[in-house]
Amino acid sequence: MRISRRGALKTSLLGGLAGGLSGCATSSMSKPHADLSGAQFLHGVASGEPMTNGFLIWTRVSLPDGVSGDVPVAYEVAIDLDFERIVARGKTRTNGVRDWTVKSEVQDLKPGQVYHYRFRVGETVSPIGRSQTLPAGMVDKARFAVVSCSNYAFGHFNVYDAISRRDDIDAVIHLGDYIYEYGIDGYGGEVSKQIGREHVPSHEIITLADYRARHAQYKSDPGSIAMHSAHALIPIWDDHETSNDSWKAGAENHDLSEGDWDERRSAALRAYYEWMPVRDPKPGIAAEALLRTFQWGDLLTLATLETRLMARSEPLNYDTVGPTLATPEGVAQFKTIDLVDERRELLGQPQAAALKMTMTQSVQSGTRWRLIANQIIMAEVQAPNLMPLINSPSIAALAKQVPQIRDYIALTTLDVPLNLDAWDGYPAARERFYDMMTAAGASDLIVLTGDTHEWWANELFAKDGRRMGVELATSAVTSPGGSAYFGEDAATYSRLLNERNVMVRHHNPFGKGYIDLSIGRDSARADFVRVDTILTTDYTAMVDVSFNIARQNGSVVLDAL
Repeated sequence: MRISRRGALKTSLLGGLAGGLSGCATSSMSKPHADLSGAQFLHGVASGEPMTNGFLIWTRVSLPDGVSGDVPVAYEVAIDLDFERIVARGKTRTNGVRDWTVKSEVQDLKPGQVYHYRFRVGETVSPIGRSQTLPAGMVDKARFAVVSCSNYAFGHFNVYDAISRRDDIDAVIHLGDYIYEYGIDGYGGEVSKQIGREHVPSHEIITLADYRARHAQYKSDPGSIAMHSAHALIPIWDDHETSNDSWKAGAENHDLSEGDWDERRSAALRAYYEWMPVRDPKPGIAAEALLRTFQWGDLLTLATLETRLMARSEPLNYDTVGPTLATPEGVAQFKTIDLVDERRELLGQPQAAALKMTMTQSVQSGTRWRLIANQIIMAEVQAPNLMPLINSPSIAALAKQVPQIRDYIALTTLDVPLNLDAWDGYPAARERFYDMMTAAGASDLIVLTGDTHEWWANELFAKDGRRMGVELATSAVTSPGGSAYFGEDAATYSRLLNERNVMVRHHNPFGKGYIDLSIGRDSARADFVRVDTILTTDYTAMVDVSFNIARQNGSVVLDAL
């Protein structure tokens, strides 16, 4: 079926603008304020942080020039779209200090219930949003859309739009790279000029005003507006919410000419908390600690990880360690000392302790499944030997843009990890994580991963052979995967990768999309859903491949369907 989102979006979710509400519902909200008559909700509405008794709702008020000070905002929550059965009302305020964004916690709702919500400023009523509370008690099923890596410059958010059209999704799990920091001359710049999606501001974002403007641009996309209004969001960040390949003390895409890293990181996180439907940090809690747990009754525990800004050691990089691999002694040094250094960290002790407690409680309470929302590939993935491609036309073309590509191909003959920015760059930290999960009794993980812009279905094993679970990694909403650089040889690259790595059950570098993850009491199913284009807003969504996830000997395994 051909799907188009040109024209009006779904009226059932995005209706309810001023003049379109019933007289009874309109009169129930706050009276208009004379100087707010031009207020608009240009970025839609969103919800997140679902609980059994409520959730958080978000919007942003766009105001006429000259409006300052506090602006009153009212909201309503109802069981029905017509807002005839209103179950919650509230009032709050916003101002320029928080970039006119609005967040309110709605409480005293019933578990496992779908609700609709809306905001008002003056006479202007927002689009209507849909959200739902977490279920309690015995739960038979849950369903998630799993997404990551939405770069505005590379294409339209058709993946978001496709998700918005479903009414069987309990929540959208976003695994990071919700925005990208580059300017119009950076990553995605050429494509953005061709399709009319150049980044705003035009330069790389560094300041608070920059990050705010970029969030505003991403949330103005019709697909984004539709998805956020349709489903609650459970997001984690990866690196591009701050800057590429970030770690605790810096980032690959940050240097002294761009100012102090701590200031840039703080600006990025402040804008993130303003513009995302997540709770603001509590007093005394670092902004980097975006750590949450969500419980779907006795069916599943979903825990989120933070692997970038709290504790991550500086990543190793083949650009810098490559010369040391020119000799057998250097290779041995890298593999047996540098790479496996016990001091190299990803999670940090406080997060690890909290996660262990969460999973221990999940196991002891009899919860059926344990899900981890994770940024980067967790499975052990060795680089395939790419020497058969070194003289191919695609490599010759790539060498003109990336002169060091042949040096990298030479490294692939040395039995080294594919990606040092993933868990493979921190193998000691990964073993600590596995040991901790084993101690908690949680050797049956379903790990959800983003970052690579490609599809993966992986088995997870500790070094001693313990089966730890499975990993499902989604392709991007728009960003191209690394395999794309191999041009016509991308399929060959993927085949070599699959053949080299027994833990990799499936790798596919083609297509943009999301994972449709259904969890039942005794088994789970993952459908890899792709859209056929992101270059226009006319698209078709289809299932590429499916996997069943079954229990086996205290863990879980993948079976292709």
